[in-house]
Amino acid sequence: MGLVRMAARTAVVAGTATAVSGRVQRRQYEKWEQQEAQQQPQSQAPPPAAAPAEEDETAQLQKLAQLHQQGVLTDEEFAAAKAKILGI
Repeated sequence: MGLVRMAARTAVVAGTATAVSGRVQRRQYEKWEQQEAQQQPQSQAPPPAAAPAEEDETAQLQKLAQLHQQGVLTDEEFAAAKAKILGI
């Protein structure tokens, strides 16, 4: 019985250590993200997006259609990408 208890105790200790380690890692990541956000200048505005040309949309839709026909994109992926291009 001693061996079974020792194996169970080791499993509990290892599981607890893994959980604590993951929590510490997550907290560090969040802290670094906050520091990075504070270091970036707040006054910079993102560059304005260029209006898509009609030809570009057509070319993108044709490429999507080809990928859909080849089976690379599912029906749902094709519909979502098409809606994104068309701004729907």
